Amino acid sequence: MGTKAVLFDLDDTLLWDERSVKEAFAATCRYAAERSPGLDPERLETEVRREARALYESYETFPFTKMIGINPFEALWAEFSGGEHESFRKLQTLAPGYRSEAWSRGLRALDVEDEALAAELAARFPAERRARPLAYEETFEVLDALRGRFQLLLLTNGAPDLQQEKIAGFPELAGYFDHILISGEFGEGKPSPAIFRRAVELLGIAPEEGVMVGDKLTTDILGSGSIGMPNVWINAHGAARTGEAEPTWEIKRLRELLELPAIQQA
Repeated sequence: MGTKAVLFDLDDTLLWDERSVKEAFAATCRYAAERSPGLDPERLETEVRREARALYESYETFPFTKMIGINPFEALWAEFSGGEHESFRKLQTLAPGYRSEAWSRGLRALDVEDEALAAELAARFPAERRARPLAYEETFEVLDALRGRFQLLLLTNGAPDLQQEKIAGFPELAGYFDHILISGEFGEGKPSPAIFRRAVELLGIAPEEGVMVGDKLTTDILGSGSIGMPNVWINAHGAARTGEAEPTWEIKRLRELLELPAIQQA
């Protein structure tokens, strides 16, 4: 069987989320240093990241967010206004306090006691992140090359409203896809075989007729492999394989996808 469909992850596969978050942190922490002279912005970022993760994992919603695939830094700017699961309403209530407390704890780790500044930074970070929708330079080149030759499906973990906002940051992006499947709408996230089976059902193909493309072994590669779907791991940072999941192909840049036999021979 030849390849009939290509499935894409969103964050750090098509959109450069890691850089967007890094730049938003840097801008927010620089502002904090302007407001509190002597404060080290790089240390503040390190501490806020650490405190945010610990706080996030302490909430009763953590098992749900882990299953859906929402990370603590997304929760620093997400509204959680979408999604039908009751946990989204809990997250919507928790989010404002979580954001302020994460920045407050980060400041305190640097011996800065300033709740007003923490609240200001908690509001500033979402604005800085929203100001930075970034896609990889080859994203649309690759999508243009595939459109019309294959069915295309976007398969992303995350809160529905946040992932839809990321997609809307590039008005032309959604139009490339025959289907968009978001874990927060489906009710389970990658690597659950269920969400990959749903993707196959939407496409009307056998698993072996699809190719999953993503940057995470533990979600994109493990999940697609569990239903017998070939997959492509984008290993941009030269990470070591963990043995937990073995990709069919490994590439460094998205553009290399077009050189793979499963794509060229289809």
